[in-house]
Amino acid sequence: MVFFCADLLCCCWSLAVLALVAAVWFFRDSRQITGIHEKHVLVTGCDSGFGHLAARQLDRRGFHVLAACLTEPGASRLRASASPRLKTLLLNVTDSASIDRALERVRSETGERAVWTLILTAPIHCRGSIGLWGLVNNAGISVPIGPMEWMQLEDFKKVLDVNLIGLIEVTLKFLPLLKKARGRVVNVASILGRVSLIGGGYCLSKYGVEAFSDSLRRDMMHFGVNVSIIEPGFFKTQVTDLSLIEDDLKKRWSNLPAEVWRAYGDSYLQDYIKVQEFSMKILASSDLSKVTSCMQHALSARYPQTRYSAGWDAKFFWIPLSYLPTCIADMVTNILMPSTKES
Repeated sequence: MVFFCADLLCCCWSLAVLALVAAVWFFRDSRQITGIHEKHVLVTGCDSGFGHLAARQLDRRGFHVLAACLTEPGASRLRASASPRLKTLLLNVTDSASIDRALERVRSETGERAVWTLILTAPIHCRGSIGLWGLVNNAGISVPIGPMEWMQLEDFKKVLDVNLIGLIEVTLKFLPLLKKARGRVVNVASILGRVSLIGGGYCLSKYGVEAFSDSLRRDMMHFGVNVSIIEPGFFKTQVTDLSLIEDDLKKRWSNLPAEVWRAYGDSYLQDYIKVQEFSMKILASSDLSKVTSCMQHALSARYPQTRYSAGWDAKFFWIPLSYLPTCIADMVTNILMPSTKES
């Protein structure tokens, strides 16, 4: 009886400690920054998908949003659905000249050119708002994807130039403004930066985003700049557009040498497309706010998280899978992907 009471007391104390820790974590996580209406945020890839919704959501939150779009029609659609406070600009992250033009525009919008005439007379509390508070690196592409053997070197470069090299160049160009504001960098990676499920440049680029973000975070913490990584699962956006993926796969299959066809088997292409259909139709969520809410928290929370996993499949399947031994992760992915049937 004495031992039973002791065990019960120990269990109660443990539950109380866990509840206290959870309460402290939730309280800390919910604390918000002040002065949001004075802060500028640049979001890339705002033509559609996560970027489009994030720009509108941050605009409603009160940020001065600078939404970078690849095309003028995309920028026009965004302006029509946002407040006059939101500004759009055209940006191709693979073009250094385009990035430089965007930098000049952001400097102008944030009052950077006037800062040297005002710095000596500005009150101390105003000086912290000079610069760029947030950079959300969201621009990205996925196609081409498919077995590695079906790719050419240019296929990897096409995706890496947008998803990784472009992200790095944009970040480096805007770092001085971010350091001045002691602001935030939010990089959109993917669960495919944790588990490599498909061939092509997409997984490579997202693994690179993870590594770049980790290194940048450790370097920038000395300057008060926070770096967060968003790791979405499968969502229904242009990046996961099934028709684009299928069309590209069919073109690649038709251009493969005969010996490669025979090695994979006649049914491999259709089996591979069925896997993509399952991923996009069954796993993919249409609720993009699961991702954009993570972006908003990373920009507005007093204590932003280092990593955000977005979507039930990311939280409960892909991220846990990434922590398992490689042999187990390989076994699971081999079950999910089609097998070759030499003909």
